[in-house]
Formats: sequence, C-alpha cells, structure tokens
Amino acid sequence: MPPATSSPPPCTSPTSSLSITETVNGSHKFTIQGYSLAKGIGVGKHIASETFTVGGYQWAIYFYPDGKNPEDHSAYVSVFIALASEGTDVRALFELTLIDQSGKGKHKVHSHFDRSLESGPYTLKYRGSMWGYKRFFRRAMLETSDFLKDDCLKIHCTVGVVVSAIDCSRLHSIKVPESDIGDHFGMLLENEDCSDIIFNVQGQRFHAHKLVLVARSPVFESELLDAMEEDKSEIVISDIEPKVFKALLHFIYKDDLIEDEELSAFSSTSVISVFDTLTAKLLEAADRYDLPRLRLMCEAVLCEDIAVSSVAKILALADRYHAMDLKSVCLKFAAENLVAVVQSDGFEYLKENCPLLQSELLKTVAGCEEDVSGDGKSRSVWGQLSDGGGDTNDRSVRQPWESGGERSQNLWAQPENGNGRSPPRQED
Repeated sequence: MPPATSSPPPCTSPTSSLSITETVNGSHKFTIQGYSLAKGIGVGKHIASETFTVGGYQWAIYFYPDGKNPEDHSAYVSVFIALASEGTDVRALFELTLIDQSGKGKHKVHSHFDRSLESGPYTLKYRGSMWGYKRFFRRAMLETSDFLKDDCLKIHCTVGVVVSAIDCSRLHSIKVPESDIGDHFGMLLENEDCSDIIFNVQGQRFHAHKLVLVARSPVFESELLDAMEEDKSEIVISDIEPKVFKALLHFIYKDDLIEDEELSAFSSTSVISVFDTLTAKLLEAADRYDLPRLRLMCEAVLCEDIAVSSVAKILALADRYHAMDLKSVCLKFAAENLVAVVQSDGFEYLKENCPLLQSELLKTVAGCEEDVSGDGKSRSVWGQLSDGGGDTNDRSVRQPWESGGERSQNLWAQPENGNGRSPPRQED
C-alpha cells in the first residue's frame, strides 16, 4: 500500500498590501530685485527667500551674490535650497532654474530629478542642511546674460520630498479626474451656443447667456431679470473696455483668469501706471459686479507688484475697490518701509487723492511699533523718519499728539534733511 499523505491545510482568503514611495512636489519662485546692490555683501553671505512648505517641511532658497566658497574669490554666484524647519534624514529631490528673461526660454536648469535613478534622493540630516551649487553661474557671464534684466534675477525652485506609505486601497482604487465644468462652460461662451443676450461694449459685441450670468453675479441677476421682463436682448455698456469685459466673461464662465500678458505687464520699473493695467481694471469690474473670488484673484496678482515705488498707488486702488486683503498688505509694507515710501511719487498721489488713508497708515505704523520687542529696536518705524531726516525731522516726529492730528501732519509732510530741504524723491 502506498504511504499515507497528509492534506495541506485549507487556505484562508489571501491578503495583500502595497508599499508606495513617491515624491510630494512643490515649487517657489524667488525674485531678486536690485542685484547690483546685493553685490559686495561678502563671500559666504546670502539673501534668503521667504520660507515655503513642501511635504510638511519648510524650505528656503539661499542666493550668494559673492559666492559661498572663499576659494572661488567671488568669481561665481552660489544658489542653495535649505531645510528651514526641524527634520532628521529628510530625503528629497531638487531642481533649480535660472529664468531666461528674454522670452527665448533658454533657462539654466540644475535638476536632481533627472539623476534620481543614478544617485537616489539627497538626504538632509538636520535643519540648515542644504543642496545646491557653489559654482552655480560665473558672475561675469551672468551680468551680461539674458538672465539679468532690469537689475533683476528670477530663480524657480522645485522640491520633491520622498514619502513612503502602505496603501491597500490603491490596488482597487478608481481615479476621478479633475472637474472640467469650466472647460464646458468656456466652450459654451466661445461657440455662442444658445446665447440669449448680447452686450455691446464700446461697439464690440459679446454673446452670453442670461442664466449663467444671473447664477454668477448678483448684480447681473438684478440687471438681467429686469431685462427679461422687458424682453431686452442687447445691453449697451460704454464705461468698460472690451478687453476688460472679455476677461470678465472668461472668469464668469471658466472661474479663472484669462491668459493675457497684460495681466502681469506692470512692474515697479514699468512706465505704465498701475491704474491702467488690465488687472486693475478687472479688479474694478469685480467690485462693480460683486465677484469676490475674481477680486481676490486680482488682489493676488497686484500683490506681487508691491514695491516702494508702487505701494501707495496700489493701496489707493485697493481702498477704492474694497480689496481688503491687498489693502492690509500694502499698509503693512508701507509702514515697514516708511521713509522710502514717503519720499516716493506715489505717496504724493496718495496725499492729494486719498487723505482718509492717512489715519489708517498711522494706525498701522503704531501697530508695527507695538509689535517690536524691547531689544533696542523700538525705533524701527518712527525712528525711520527721524534717522533719515536729520534733527529737524527728529523733533517733529517725536513730539506727542497734543493737538490730535499733529503727528499725522508731520508724517504727511515730506521729511526734511539737516539743511531744511526735502530729500529727493525716488523715481519709479
């Protein structure tokens, strides 16, 4: 008889798991305005960007105008990405891009992502650890290249933090695509399908749909419901430019800003006034038609252009069209850079056209003064005026508000230098 064999134990239902290692990516654009003034700060000294968050960690871009390595004798600029928060053995991939500002797209790219399979992610051991290039670009070549324009450099940084997790659900997951409702409504606008109203904007005609406009804007709702009762199919608008109305309709249908170079055409060195930009005019339209999301989008664009020479006019614009977030940023920036702002041409406009903003700026200055710690920096705000204006100005700023408006009058006047003359204004 054949030997007896034992039967295998019955199998239970099989289980499975999936280990996923991937990168959580994020990017930051660092603009360095006034490159020529940054030169000479010393080898090993850097200009830091604001911190930004990727993968749960804080990061910052360090730019060394005179180089990080003393051995290079300032022949190169250096650029690094630093871990700016607490962390141990943080593994990440990096990419540094120096933007070609000629429009030719010939950017200088140093990418760790392309070499990840060869060397693996870089490990940052602790807070302050950095990845980058001591010899990022030879300085003499940089200063004659298309990377430097109007004394400005632009660096784009991408960080990919490596994370690992066990995820069983992905074995049987169903991916839902991003919403494309904006694309469909955009096609509805472009093709003019089923349009039931026409806007005549300074002679240019725009076809639209009453129900879409009514759903998006309470102002359109009020205007168009009246138009429905009158069976009015064409509305004449004479006080908005056609390109602004086109951008307005684009937002209403697609919920984003129109792609137009004029949206970012203004800068602190531009000859165009901030009031004449498409963004400013679109902000006005957002306020007029009660579109808070569009208002915030325009505020975000204008916020990127805040500088000493532009902040006063942007503040006036924000106040006029109820852009509260932008107004708050402008007031704080103006308070922190008081001397330079008071000497700017934009401040003259503010004094002449927006006198009520005087008290708001003074309150912000006072708030900044209170926030400063008692470490010898208590004169950080009002002291700016006295330090930059000589003895006469020091006396006028530091006297108390005995008359209820004396201090504000001193601020609103141009600060004087030691010989009693107003200092020269900075040109835009």
